[in-house]
Formats: sequence, structure tokens, C-alpha cells
Amino acid sequence: MPEEHKIRQAGQAGQAGQADRIRTRDGDSKAGGFIYKLIFSVIYNLVLFGGTLFLPAGTINWPRAWVLLGVLLVSTMATMIIVFRGREELLNERFKPPIQKGQPIADRIIVLMLIASFIGLMAFIPLDVFRFHLLGKPNLFVSSSGMIMFLVGWWIISLVFKENAFAAPVVRHQEERHQMVIDTGVYSIVRHPMYAGAAIWMIGMALWLESYAAALLAIVPIALVGVRILFEERFLRRELKGYEDYTKRVRYRLVPFIW
Repeated sequence: MPEEHKIRQAGQAGQAGQADRIRTRDGDSKAGGFIYKLIFSVIYNLVLFGGTLFLPAGTINWPRAWVLLGVLLVSTMATMIIVFRGREELLNERFKPPIQKGQPIADRIIVLMLIASFIGLMAFIPLDVFRFHLLGKPNLFVSSSGMIMFLVGWWIISLVFKENAFAAPVVRHQEERHQMVIDTGVYSIVRHPMYAGAAIWMIGMALWLESYAAALLAIVPIALVGVRILFEERFLRRELKGYEDYTKRVRYRLVPFIW
């Protein structure tokens, strides 16, 4: 009997050790995946913004653009580490492509138009700054306010990710993740805080880079965001339990007391 007891204990110890090794391996794998996504996010943003700003400018001698890239680098890393670390499902959802299976056709069209309008806005900024000079240059106070708007918009979007584990890049009902209505934090103020943050962020970027014309042109992607909100709300009212009641509790879609 003692020998059998020892054998049983040894077997249990071996199983526990194997389970610990599996957990350690899974933890290392998740940590490695997060680091990869962190590096990818930083490089992606720097290449996207750097290329779209500097190539049309025809020069790299643009201090304000370099400052913007530096702020973008720090902001991206901070958001990834503070908000996304340990939230693998949300991070995986955000890394999915803008066109997905099960996504309504209307949303696919709107998303493609949004992407095109945003890239067009960014490319227009250097063209206006270095060539067109359509509406003159903002003074130091206005352009500095633009950087504050950029940071505030980014902060709002980060709060969205912190609050909403279902913040997907496409309109769809995430049944496999048991999606539910989020009505806390920034979602208790407006129903689409991510879009509100993005609107502030785009206008702020244009002002910091000293283009009044681009700040006005931001109305194009913002208008497309408004169209998407209307479509998205029809979809969520139909597909997501509790969303209709949420729209009664939180009256405003994008801007408090206005819309």
C-alpha cells in the first residue's frame, strides 16, 4: 500500500508539473503574440502616417510632422500596453481586416469609403501646407490647440477600448463572444464615443499641421461616420438585445446635446 501511495503521488506530481509547463508555455506564447502585435502596430502607424504625410510633401524637413509621429509612437505604445495588454480577444478582434465574413454589404462599402477619405485627408494636408496654401496658416495658439485635440481624441478612443471588449472594426453581431450592450464609462455620455474621438482627432491633426483647409475637409470622413452610425444603429436595434433600451437611456449619438 505505501508503495502504491508513493506511485500515485508521483503520478499526481507529474501531472501537476505537466500542467504548469503547459500554462507557462501558453503564457509565453501570449506574451510573444502581444509583443509582436505591439511592434506591428507601431510600425504600421508610423509607415501609414509617415508615408501619407511625407511623400506628398516631397520633403522630410517638416518638424511638425515629426513631432506628430513622435506623439503617435508614444500614444500607440501606451494604448497597447495600458489598454490591450492581457485582453487577447479584443486585440485579436481589432487586428481583423476591415472586410469580414458576415459583414453587411452596406458596411463594407462605407468602411472602404471611410478608409479612402481618411487617407485622402492625410495626403491633402501636406499638399495644402507646401503647395496650395488655400486658407492660410493657423497661428500658434490654434495649431497648438490642434495637438491638444489630437491627444484628447486619442484618449477618448483609448477609453472606448478600455470600456468595450466588443469594439470591432466592422458592424456585426459577435454572437460567438456573447456580445452585450455597453453603457458605462464614455458610453454613458454618447452612444458612439469612438467616432466622436476620431472626429476630434482628425480635426486636431489638420490644425497641428497648419492646414485650415484640411480641418474643413475633415467634414467628409466625419459625414461618412454619421452615415455609418445611422446604419450601425439600425443593425444593432435589430440584432443586439437591449440596444433599443440603451438608445432611450443615452440620447445622443456623437455630440452631447446636439446629435
